[in-house]
Amino acid sequence: MASVALLTSGAPPAFAAKSAAAVKGAKKGKEVVETTNSLMTCIQTLPVKKIAGGAAAAYAAVFAAGEIFGGKKAIKQDFLEADPYWDQSNVPVNVYKNKAPFVGKVVSTKRIVGPKATGETCHIVIDHKGDFPYWEGQSWGVIPPGVREKDGKPHSVRLYSIASSRYGDDMTGKTGSLCVRRATYWCPELKADDPAKKGVCSNFLCDTKAGDEIMMTGPAGKVMLMPEEDPKTDLIMVATGTGIAPYRGFIRRLFAENTPAANAYKGQAWLFLGVANSDALLYDDEFQEVKKKFPNNFRLDYALSREQNNSKGGKMYIQDKVEEYADEVFNKLSNGAHIYFCGLKGMMPGIQDMLKEVATKKGLDYDEWLKDLKAKKQWHVEVY
Repeated sequence: MASVALLTSGAPPAFAAKSAAAVKGAKKGKEVVETTNSLMTCIQTLPVKKIAGGAAAAYAAVFAAGEIFGGKKAIKQDFLEADPYWDQSNVPVNVYKNKAPFVGKVVSTKRIVGPKATGETCHIVIDHKGDFPYWEGQSWGVIPPGVREKDGKPHSVRLYSIASSRYGDDMTGKTGSLCVRRATYWCPELKADDPAKKGVCSNFLCDTKAGDEIMMTGPAGKVMLMPEEDPKTDLIMVATGTGIAPYRGFIRRLFAENTPAANAYKGQAWLFLGVANSDALLYDDEFQEVKKKFPNNFRLDYALSREQNNSKGGKMYIQDKVEEYADEVFNKLSNGAHIYFCGLKGMMPGIQDMLKEVATKKGLDYDEWLKDLKAKKQWHVEVY
């Protein structure tokens, strides 16, 4: 039997507490509570590997407990759904604005890359008490504390793609997560990082501790929402670095949670992630688990620029990895698949050059091909 990570205190994970209150819209509150109690009884009998961090513990417990109940999650994540669940007419947008931001509290901040990664990336879980709803693919705005040195005015909002499903890592609907890389500037003269040029907001977030407050706006954006009306729709997700954030939300919704979308989904979700090396991979353990459990519905390909070579002998960048499967990608798109791009804006020229070259070889007019994808809302881009 698989080991389950629980809180070091030995207390039940947060998602199990007062589940009837967490499931505000559930019509069968009694049934949910009884199921939760049965779930917790089973969890507490499992071999325990102690780790710190409530959100990670709760996630591990739910994932493992799913195996006990025949591979289906015992607690349904269906209390934050539209009616029908795929209806996007009431997606929340800009509920909280700059002049009246929401104040969230940090649950945990953890480094999630290895020692040889190029830079530091953190996963930050934020408690919003269920008062800041969002959908997968949206972003939160963060206003760092303090003022700008140049004019003494408050810092401007920075947008970060949300890295969890609407139910949060603890599946209560009361938290959300961000995936943030600490922005630093290496000064060749100092031969060290120049603190005067570091990213104000990313460093603030990566330095936060449990209990710290964060001023937030949003949620923002609709361009990266998943099309859920047709459950057979294929998704092609292309990311560099922290651009993985929205796709983690997609993948959790479709494969790690007991949502209406997960129960209906019959398509294939294909993730391409480009990072420098193996130590820089993000959420790999989660993705490998999904790949193992859903081999026909989830595909995973990495481009490791400092460890792999492309077909021409050069470094393997994200566009090179996608090009390896160009025929499949184009066929999927011609059959209605949606393709997503998220990450640094510098990723797009290389990707578009590659797609144009492939389209030309196929006898397609690239501009018309792209125009058609956009017209059918199959093309989604969020870069920064």
